[in-house]
Parts: sequence; C-alpha cells; structure tokens
Amino acid sequence: MPSAYLRRRRLAAELRKIREERGWSVEAVAEKIFISESKITRLENAQLRPDLGDVMNILDLFEIEGNQYDRLAKLARTAAQKGWWDRYGMAMGPRQKIAADLESSAATIRSYHHTAMPGVLQSQEFLAALIELDRRQGPINYDPQRMAEALGYRQRELLRSDGPTYETVLDEYVIRRLDVPLEIMAAQLRHMAELVSAEERISVRVLPYDARVEGGFLPKSPFFLYTFMEPGDPPMALVETITTDLVLTQRREVKKYDDMYARLRKATLPPKSSLAFLNRVAKRLGEQT
Repeated sequence: MPSAYLRRRRLAAELRKIREERGWSVEAVAEKIFISESKITRLENAQLRPDLGDVMNILDLFEIEGNQYDRLAKLARTAAQKGWWDRYGMAMGPRQKIAADLESSAATIRSYHHTAMPGVLQSQEFLAALIELDRRQGPINYDPQRMAEALGYRQRELLRSDGPTYETVLDEYVIRRLDVPLEIMAAQLRHMAELVSAEERISVRVLPYDARVEGGFLPKSPFFLYTFMEPGDPPMALVETITTDLVLTQRREVKKYDDMYARLRKATLPPKSSLAFLNRVAKRLGEQT
C-alpha cells in the first residue's frame, strides 16, 4: 500500500504551489471555500489527513481541469487512506505512527542508532523499560499498553513475506550507557540476535565505541533512510531529534545522510561478528546480574 504520509506531503506541496502561482493568500482561499485558515495551513504543511471535499473545493476554486484534476484527485484519495496504525489514534505516539506508515510501503530501511535500540527490533520487556525511563523525564503523551500493542504489530508487518529489507547500524554506546536493568539489556540483545538469525532480510551491524569513522563528521542524531516500492516515491531520510522527527525528501539532503550511513557502515563489525558480539555481551551482562 502506498504511504499515505508521503502522499500527504506531495499533495500539500502541489496545493501550496497552485495557490501561490495564482497569487491567492491563505485567508482568501479560506473565505471562498468556508473553512478555517489554520486548516488550509495544516493541509499545505501535510499536518492533517486531507478532507476530500475541501481538496475538491480548492481544485474547483482554481479551475483545475483535465489530467491535472484527475491526478490531484487520485493523490488526495490515497493521501486520505487510513492504515492499521490509525486505529490507535494518538495512543501509540506520533513518531511511531509515522514510522509504521513509512515501513508499510518501504522496499528498504537503513538506520543508525546511538541513543536507543531500533524500535521495530525491541522486545516488549525492553520497551517497558524505555517507557519507565520516559516517565522519569515527565508526563508521557501516549498509552503504554497501546504503544506495546502497536510495536508488536509493526514487528509482524516487518516480518511479512513481502516486507522490506532492514539494516541497522547500532552504536555500542547504546548498550553501555542506556539506563535499563542489565538483565533486560541482556534479554534485548539476545532478542535481536535471534531475530537476525531467523530472518535474512534483517541485519544488525555493531559500531564499536573505539571504531574510527573516516571521511567526515559524526552524526548528531539517529536517522533512518527509506526507499519505496511505489514508482515515483523518492528516497527519504527521517532524522530524530529530542522533540520531533524531521522528514527530508530533497535529493541533496538525503544524499548527505546516505553518504554518512555508508561511512558509518564501513566502520562496523561484519554481520556475523556483530551477531557474535551481541551474544557475547548478553552473556556477560547476564553473568553480572
């Protein structure tokens, strides 16, 4: 299924371009089609699922016809589609919803993590420990139980027969510094090792803390790189920050992260050595507890 999120972004850009080319303000459009200015602004920034009636009214207002009308109408319909994640509302958190949307139509996923384990490879026990860490920082804006259910669904989707290829670079700092109980970290490492061993499409490459990453600066944040099955969907990067995720689709920006991933990957342990590392550290952590 095409990514509704990507379709919303594409539709938003097209509608904003049409309005600006016609020389109309947001206020003028809102007045003409009887909706709020804020709704148009959010529509043009891909911050809401489009209302098909509103989109049709905008196309009629600007006298869009023929093939362009058909193309934008089809784009609006796919942008408005709901996925399994929508049944959770905001209970699973906005970040996990975007991740689930992008994973559903991805052909390949690559990621780099130095602050947490990749979400889709987390065990339920490890997720519970992360939620407890989150509580220590203040009130949470999601339902922990629903979050856990959604994570399980994401994992099943990743492992479906036509699921994407997934590779992650895991910085050793996560294992050494994340404040979760040692027995839970050990179990998480075993969980990942078992998952990777059972599924050829999934691989974890460990970046040792003493590895030198040649050729440029180090990444400042965790990030993901996606390619998609649908023709016309460009590669994209998603960069995690403390408060939100940044979605990048400009070719030049995505290439910077693509090049950075290649440099990081070159410094990692090979897949078999990474798997042995995970099992070895899990055993040591288990002995410490």
